[in-house]
Amino acid sequence: MTSLNRLKRRAFLASLAVASLGFAACQSTPTETPTASGSSPAAGGGAAGTVKAASLNGAGATFPEPLYVRWFSEYNKVQPGVQISYQGVGSGAGVEQYLAGTVDFGATDSPLKAEEKAKFKAKYGADPIQVPMTAGSVVFAYNLPAVKDLKLSREAYCGIATGKITKWNDPAIAAANAGAALPDQAISFVHRSDGSGTTAVFTTHLKAACPDWAAGANKTVEWPVGTGAKGNPGVTAQVQQADGSVGYVEYAYAKENGLTMAAIENKSGKIIAPSPEAGALTFEGAELPADFALQVADPTDAGAYPITSLTWLLLYPTYKDAAKKEALTSVINWALTDGKKFSDELGYIPLPGGVNSKVTEAVTKIQ
Repeated sequence: MTSLNRLKRRAFLASLAVASLGFAACQSTPTETPTASGSSPAAGGGAAGTVKAASLNGAGATFPEPLYVRWFSEYNKVQPGVQISYQGVGSGAGVEQYLAGTVDFGATDSPLKAEEKAKFKAKYGADPIQVPMTAGSVVFAYNLPAVKDLKLSREAYCGIATGKITKWNDPAIAAANAGAALPDQAISFVHRSDGSGTTAVFTTHLKAACPDWAAGANKTVEWPVGTGAKGNPGVTAQVQQADGSVGYVEYAYAKENGLTMAAIENKSGKIIAPSPEAGALTFEGAELPADFALQVADPTDAGAYPITSLTWLLLYPTYKDAAKKEALTSVINWALTDGKKFSDELGYIPLPGGVNSKVTEAVTKIQ
């Protein structure tokens, strides 16, 4: 990371930390809410006897799955009595399981909608708790062996997503890639086939950035072009296997699997390569709402990578099993402190300290 990038990232973290102090992460805490699942606590004691043995089950977004799996594995080394299972089933399925109460926690890349909050409150008599845990970027991962540094203007990537640009040597792509050996080859666009928070993040940006995008912004949309694959792992595998393909995946998946990622044009007209530092600038100057549902569809910072989002855990206001509540609170606090190093390692964007304190405050309200 260059010195300039370090300075810009520190400036962002400082500004968001200060801004977040003015927001109260207020959540209702009912006296009686059913527990999320009926799984039994595991046998044995926690490391150093600080956390009671418990078994937690969660499901949802694949966007943060590599980080969550790593966090839960590393936390188990600190607290061997706490077993945490996480299934990356997609944000749509994760929200459904959370609302149904079949998991101890859910996970989503798209904050709960008003109707989902209303459904939760009608069932449990309290407001849901959603807390951000990290942030990450959605990238255009592509398979063109002869092109290592692909640049996509807004015209180009909007055209790919809408199906109006169908060949890799289209003039709109060639204009930003002088000297590149762009093939006279059909573009194979890969999108998600499941209900996906990553899709919500991606299409929210397309809706803001692409004048011809007509499919809206949601976890599922009617795609005008392309082939579907399930989860970030499915899109990653499809791009790896198909020459001439391009798809949208979370940065950590592309990094972990050695996929080539395109640099894309942001709102300021700058071509920006994806990185945690450029992603962090997405939130420059943004104000954190009380329910943590911060979304920046098209950031204005000249150095920002333009498709970046927070990702949230979905928690219940009350857990009948005190051991589950203690373990869940403990692992969240650990992830935001000792676990931050794994966010950096995997290519995610750690939350700044001021946001961490608000998440911690919200979690203390769990009964």
